[in-house]
Amino acid sequence: MPSASIVTDLFEVTGRAMAEQWGVPLYKFVVTPHPIANLAEPELDRRARELVPKVVKLLLHGQE
Repeated sequence: MPSASIVTDLFEVTGRAMAEQWGVPLYKFVVTPHPIANLAEPELDRRARELVPKVVKLLLHGQE
């Protein structure tokens, strides 16, 4: 099943290190500004809408 990983920019280095450890150094994921936990629902919805094109591009073309 196709899937896409999304990380906040604070965890981008960690995500890349984990991909390297798992033997997939070129693993692609979508990056969004940190933080997201404290966003109100309207702002979180806006952020999600902004990420949709990036997620679709990643799923269909393997690039962000």
